[in-house]
This record gives sequence, C-alpha cells and structure tokens, in this order.
Amino acid sequence: MTLIHADRCNDITATFYNIYKEQGDLPVWHLMGNETDCMVGNPGLVAFADNIVKGFQAGLTKEQMIEAMTKTATMPDRGQDLRMEYGFIPADLYRESVANDMEYAVADGALANAAAFLGDEATAAVYRERSHSYRHFWDPELQFMRGRKVDGSFTEPFDPIYSRHETSDYTEGTGWQYIWLVPQDVQGLQDLFGSREAMLTKLDGLFEAPDHIEGENASPDISGLIGQYAHGNEPGHHTLYLYSMLGEPDKAADRIRQVYKEMYFNDVEGLAGNEDVGQMSAWYVLSSFGFYQVEPACPRFWFGAPNFEKVVVKVAGGDFTITAKGLSEENRYIRGVKLNGEPYDLPYIEYKDIVKGGTLEFIMGK
Repeated sequence: MTLIHADRCNDITATFYNIYKEQGDLPVWHLMGNETDCMVGNPGLVAFADNIVKGFQAGLTKEQMIEAMTKTATMPDRGQDLRMEYGFIPADLYRESVANDMEYAVADGALANAAAFLGDEATAAVYRERSHSYRHFWDPELQFMRGRKVDGSFTEPFDPIYSRHETSDYTEGTGWQYIWLVPQDVQGLQDLFGSREAMLTKLDGLFEAPDHIEGENASPDISGLIGQYAHGNEPGHHTLYLYSMLGEPDKAADRIRQVYKEMYFNDVEGLAGNEDVGQMSAWYVLSSFGFYQVEPACPRFWFGAPNFEKVVVKVAGGDFTITAKGLSEENRYIRGVKLNGEPYDLPYIEYKDIVKGGTLEFIMGK
C-alpha cells in the first residue's frame, strides 16, 4: 500500500488514530466498523508505526502518535497484562502464549523504530528492550521457542511439528515456524544460536523437516508446506528473506522461486493458503519485484528473486522501473545491481529511493 497507494496512506493513518480515540487502542482486526480482537499481537500498531517512518503522519503531532502507540502496547488485556507483570506471557496462564508474546514483541520493535524516527529516544529504548521478550522462550538445547511457565520451566511434552489449538504454545503454527518470528531483531536471534552458521543450519533444517503436522484439530491454515515452512499462513512469510539478511541471497532466490512455481496458480485453488484480505497475493506481487520488507517499521526492502524481466511500478514520484537482465530459470541469481544507472552494493533498497521514481536494474546470472 505504501508503494502503490501512497495517496491513501495518510487517510489510513488518520483512520487508525480515530479508531484509537474511539476504543482506546489501535485496531487489532476490525470488521464492518467493529473490533473483533481475533488476531494475536498488535498488528494495527505495526502498520501505524510503518506509516509514520514512511512519512504518512496525517498531520498528527509527535505526542499524539507516541500516545496512540504506547497506550496500545500497555493495554492490560489479551495477555499484555501478564507480559507486563512477568516480562513474558506464561504458558500456564495463557493459551498460545509463545505466539501471543512474540507478536507483541514484533509490535514493540515497530514502536521503538517509530519513536526513534520521531526523536523520542527514551521511549524507543524502553520498547526496543521489551521487543526482546521472545528470548524467554528460547531453548538452547533444542534450538526452538518453547512455552515457559511462571516458575520458568518449559512446557512438556514438546514436538516441533505438533499443533493443536487447545494445547499448543503457538497460533496456527508449529515450533518449527515460530523460531523465526523475530523480524525486529534478527541479530539478536542469531546471537541465541551462537553464530550465523548455526542459524543458517537450522534455517536449512526448516525446509528439510517432515512436511506434515501432528495433532488433532490442527489449524488448516498451516498449509503450503515445504518441509515445515508454511507459505499458506502469514507468520512465516518473511522467513525466506532471512537468507538474504544472513548473507546467503542465493539460497533465498532458490526457495522464493520454488514458492513462485509451487504455491501460485491461475486456478480456483491457486493459492497455497488463507488469503486473509490479500496477504498471499501481496507477498507474490511484492516479492516478484525482487525485494520484500522484512523488518517492522524499518523502511528497507531486502533483495530476493525478481520474477519478471521488467516491471513498472507507479509510485509517488512517477515510474519506478525494475529490470532483471538475463533472467531465466538458470540465471535466477542476482549477480549485480544498479540504481539509476550507478553500481549499487547494498543487499536491500530503501523506501525513499523507490518512491522518488527511477530505475533498478538486477544483473542476473548462474
């Protein structure tokens, strides 16, 4: 939306703020003008913060924006009261505790980035630290995120391919999928693994794990499986791009192109999972440009796998033209990049450079 509908984004910010004034927090999941609270975490806060750092502030003051975000992040409901009391959401006090807490941590990371952008470093520091709550769930022996009880012990038993709404620590996912839900602190996640190499080995294992789900009443949204990578549901949609962030863009290209081929068809059942108001399609369109925004309220897009030889995107500054020179199944790897005709050596492109218009050239190769 911030790329192709910039003309609407100030209105979206204003609408989110008006919802905050009406109900006391930013929206979770509105339907027909009503809050349903049917999603975990604070997704509205993430979108609101992302708009802020991209300049869509709808005439709001710094104080209004900070207040809307911090009030949302400290509402004593939906498990946030437990998280503020214990520093994490205990599994013996709240269902699907790992998923709920990790989603809140993503929103805290977005809040921290937006506060820093607005010049409020004190607030940014508080929520940057709070965005690390996922570390409570790390099991260094098994290298999975696991539910912890109030006394600090892990929940038992543990099966990384098990999912069941009634007893799971996760929401619409398994232990394999929730390792990676840390887009706000990828370096911190790498530190838990102990090294970049160890994290890459585990990430490889995600795609090599058994491609089925154990447990009665497992969510049907856990679909589009490549090993335990589930493209059919949003908690994993950023995961392929971790390869790019870890310095292995060729592995990212391999897996992203595999998803293009296996998960999208021009057919009634042409999507691998729950479209959820456009996310499955948005992933395909944005990824096909050759990049994807991974980090919450951090306006950079990591390179992946361009899917077309030429794309013209209508942006605020005019046309942004993306070409993939020499693209083929064999030449699917980015071997060089030029931005507006000049050599470009970063593994991502920033939002500000896209929306001013211009040209991005990928030189493809084996």
